[in-house]
Amino acid sequence: MAEAAIRVERRGGIVRCTLDRPPLNLFEPGLIAALRTTFDSLAADPTVRLAVLTGSGRAFTGGMNVHVLRDLDAANATALITSLHDAIEAVHRAPFPVIAAVNGHALGAGFELAIACDLRIAAREATFGLPEVRVGVPSVIQAALLPPLIGPGRAAELLLTGKTIGADQALAWGLVNEVVERARLDAAVEAVVDTIAACAPGAVRLQKQLIVRWRESDLPSAIRAGIAAFAASYATGEPREGTSAFLEKRPPRFGEPR
Repeated sequence: MAEAAIRVERRGGIVRCTLDRPPLNLFEPGLIAALRTTFDSLAADPTVRLAVLTGSGRAFTGGMNVHVLRDLDAANATALITSLHDAIEAVHRAPFPVIAAVNGHALGAGFELAIACDLRIAAREATFGLPEVRVGVPSVIQAALLPPLIGPGRAAELLLTGKTIGADQALAWGLVNEVVERARLDAAVEAVVDTIAACAPGAVRLQKQLIVRWRESDLPSAIRAGIAAFAASYATGEPREGTSAFLEKRPPRFGEPR
């Protein structure tokens, strides 16, 4: 059940989702199903403004439970990886921003889950890696986002060697947005949450939709989608309120307060 594997806490439109299978929050069918159920439910709620995804214990998630992988045949492997894809894709395509608060190890499928989020803030002791080739399988799913994110050479280095990198190297490569001491992780995440929450909620949702679409579109199609989204924003009162606030030198008042 989702409640048993993922702890969900809500404050207004801000939702915090914690993978709650410590110490490593390893993926197995129960946690995979819980992740998809949780984000499918949040996606259906138009009042959700933003989600923070993190892990309990000493890991964001250490990836797939190797005991689960060991006894698969080809058919079961297809079913498992498809279910994992669907769960991580629910995070990737959430209609609101998702921030990964990477509190520790983010390995294998856990690394791919972090990549599926829009922003990544990492504790200094966090580690990142795709060790699948070391246990006989390739890295798949959101690993496909790595080359445009960090470049084909660095992506190949991680994918072909299974090596692990630290948070500071991940920051230098552009894999994470910020690295902080573990004691400051929650405060750093909250600062980003507050910044996004101060923006127009409808515009943020439109921007998130475009970010996902841009990854999958050719340039002309991406530009046309952006033009349509710009026009769609005027179906709300947000552009008038935002521009009026700017001209009047006051904070904007977008919808209900947090």
